[in-house]
Amino acid sequence: MTTLKDLKKGDFFTKKNVENPTDSQVWIRGDYDRTEKKYECVRFDDANKFCYIAGSKEVFTGFTF
Repeated sequence: MTTLKDLKKGDFFTKKNVENPTDSQVWIRGDYDRTEKKYECVRFDDANKFCYIAGSKEVFTGFTF
């Protein structure tokens, strides 16, 4: 478990602790948006599905994908 701001751009993460996530549970960290003051995150299986997440949000890495 780590915070979103500690990940590099393009790193994979999940919002919940899942050992073997499906494609729809994996997100990719994007750029920091200064107007939103959050990071843009895109879902792995759908480039049109994105959200803004605060950098202090705890996310999960180190899963088998």
